[in-house]
Amino acid sequence: MHTMGARGLTEDELQSFRENGYLILEGATDAESVGILQERCSLLIDQHEHVNEHARQQVHAATATNEPVIDEHYLESARNISFFLEANAVDKSTGQLNVAKPQSFNTIGHALHDLDPVFRAFSRSDEVACILRSLGYKRPIPVQSMYIFKQPRIGGKVVPHQDSTFIYTEPLSTVGFWFALEDANLDNGCLCVLPVSHKRLGLQQRFILDPADKTVAFDAEVQPHDLSSFVPIECKAGTLVLLHGEIVHYSAENKSAASRHSYSLHFVEGCSGFAWPSSNWLQRGPELMWEPLYDLQSNE
Repeated sequence: MHTMGARGLTEDELQSFRENGYLILEGATDAESVGILQERCSLLIDQHEHVNEHARQQVHAATATNEPVIDEHYLESARNISFFLEANAVDKSTGQLNVAKPQSFNTIGHALHDLDPVFRAFSRSDEVACILRSLGYKRPIPVQSMYIFKQPRIGGKVVPHQDSTFIYTEPLSTVGFWFALEDANLDNGCLCVLPVSHKRLGLQQRFILDPADKTVAFDAEVQPHDLSSFVPIECKAGTLVLLHGEIVHYSAENKSAASRHSYSLHFVEGCSGFAWPSSNWLQRGPELMWEPLYDLQSNE
């Protein structure tokens, strides 16, 4: 990862992030690194020999509805590299793809940052670590990663949500890193955020796992948001957007002819005093343990 340098955040940037709940860092990643991630993603797609029935039926949890259909394929994606299709990429009458395979995917996730060497190196770079240090993390753990396609003309909307709904610790500690790999604008479904909502609203709902029947459901209803209050983040490829775990954000459908690729990472604090509940949908076993980016706590 070649970026603006392993400098962390300035005091002004920290203050802006804490006040508004998000921070835009233009030019955080150079064109070479962006190209490397896109090329690696293309290779993963080429190596993906078939689209199984689970993937055909799966709509990503934050996409289009707050009543997702959850199955074992989704839950197992916490421990592997899984492929999720765009709902509109499949003909509902035949179950067959109605677009070319490379344009059929919604997301690849959720363990790219651990299992793929290219995404692992990017996700665990000194630049990322310096930002987390400046945010005060002592033992940051990357728990989820997603390559998001926002395909031309069929890219699905992502409803207003808070990342801590899906990635929850006690106490709350989630932070999101969203890297634009292509230019993002209102036409192709850029991120839109509700400033200061991390302070005003609190965590509105959780996505709770029932381990007995392997289903996940939201524990509360959320009133619809006034979308006119959101701020669009139109940005160039290479931009990094930091998202507080409780900031409300969404993205609209992509009805344009241009895709809007991005790479999203979520970190939580893993030092003593922070717990990862068994009710989280995202669970791992001993075959793939959580790996902190660094551990300042061990030096105390």
